Amino acid sequence: MYFRARVAVLEPRHRGGASARYPCPARRFARPTHRITSDARHGFVVFDDVCKTYDGLANVVDHLHLEIGEGEFLSLLARRARQDHHADDAGRLERPTAGHIRLRGESIERLPPYRRNFGMVFQNYALFPHMTVGENLAFPLSVRGTARRRRATGQAGAGDGAPARLRVAPARTAVRRPAAARRGGAGAGVRAAADPDDEPLGALDKQLREEMQLELRGLHERLGITMVYVTHDQSEALTMSDRIAVFHLGRIQQVADPQTIYERPANLFVASFIGESNRLPAQLAESHSDGRCTARLADGTLLRGLSAAPCGEAGRAVVAVRPERIAVTAAAPGTPENSLGGTVEETIFLGGHLRVRLKCAAGEVVASVPIQDAAEVPPAGSRAVAHWPAASTVIFPA
Repeated sequence: MYFRARVAVLEPRHRGGASARYPCPARRFARPTHRITSDARHGFVVFDDVCKTYDGLANVVDHLHLEIGEGEFLSLLARRARQDHHADDAGRLERPTAGHIRLRGESIERLPPYRRNFGMVFQNYALFPHMTVGENLAFPLSVRGTARRRRATGQAGAGDGAPARLRVAPARTAVRRPAAARRGGAGAGVRAAADPDDEPLGALDKQLREEMQLELRGLHERLGITMVYVTHDQSEALTMSDRIAVFHLGRIQQVADPQTIYERPANLFVASFIGESNRLPAQLAESHSDGRCTARLADGTLLRGLSAAPCGEAGRAVVAVRPERIAVTAAAPGTPENSLGGTVEETIFLGGHLRVRLKCAAGEVVASVPIQDAAEVPPAGSRAVAHWPAASTVIFPA
């Protein structure tokens, strides 16, 4: 795992692993009824009912239950400035107010950061300006007492040129991992831990950032290390992760693989936070035990889709559909499962696709039409039909 280090004031240690001065305020609130678990690799790193508060009143981490599988690439995704606390708790840059963090079953709240074998990547890289690229890479090995010959082997091919600087930070963190991973044995529970990141690519431009996403993913696949990537950038999380945990107000809203997070968001927050969604207010018309349901828009149009959560027989609902699932034509072909008529307000050319905005009686709809289908989109001011399959529609209780 890689983590961004930042200045933190650690609370005094109290018996029981929590702060006696700041009891966990979330005890006043309803506790989550579900526990998020990983797959068959089980809990390599476990957050067990972790809370964090700074003022004793509000929790920035609220009863967190999360298991991270060994060798997994997990992204913690939240709005900017909200996601750092989970990373800092695990790295012990911040101590949890309540709860436990375990590594292979061993509680590590009292273990100092330098004993955890967590690699750290600073958001600003924190490279040593007086060192060459090779010396930066060798520095963590020299601190750990690695033999000079092994350090020299690790530097082979690294070079001393400035262009490689952009890759030094993650490489410097991972360069000592293969030996620890192979060593195994009774002591490997702490040594072969995980490496966390907190937005290590935040200072790069778009093209370099995308290249480094693939570089980090490749490092993970080659070394088999456990990585926790902390970010507010959805595209980074979707590109690199085995699983994504979406946070809001200190709690996990959903944890799943990227495709499930995107295609089947658990609630409206996830649907609006991950990517872009059209959201249309509606009334639930009917629901079925298999998850299929129908919603009625304000203009009377019926839209069919899949429910994100158990719905009653009636009540307010929100219909959500991704822009790229919507086709826009002058007339609906055949009998589409879902369609809305409206007026094309504007079309915007965005290279690989055409962004189309329609004004419909039930609300505004935005479509992302592939450039090869752009000729079918009527010009601005014309009548058009937006249509999409029911399988791409998610209906949420409001």
